Amino acid sequence: MLLKTRVFDLYAGRYRNLSELAEAMDLSVSQVYRVLEGKRNINRKFIIGAIKAFPEYRFDDLFYFAAETPLSEAASPQPVVIERKQVST
Repeated sequence: MLLKTRVFDLYAGRYRNLSELAEAMDLSVSQVYRVLEGKRNINRKFIIGAIKAFPEYRFDDLFYFAAETPLSEAASPQPVVIERKQVST
C-alpha cells in the first residue's frame, strides 16, 4: 500500500503556488515538488506540514492509501534481438 495525498488538489484555492504551500508546510519547495512528481514518498515531515497548512482538514481528508500496482510482464524490459543479414560479395 502506498500513502497518497490530496494536498495538491486542495492547495490551489488557498495558496498561489508551490512556494507558498511549501512555506506553510515548513518544507523546501524541492521537497514538495518531489512528492508532487512522485519522486519522493510521503514522510512524517510532509504529513506534519500538510496538517499545518490545512488545519481544518482531517488526516483522512488529506491522505489516502492506494494499492501498489505490480509491474506486468508487458511493462518489463524485453531483450532486443538484432538479426544480421549476410552481405553477398
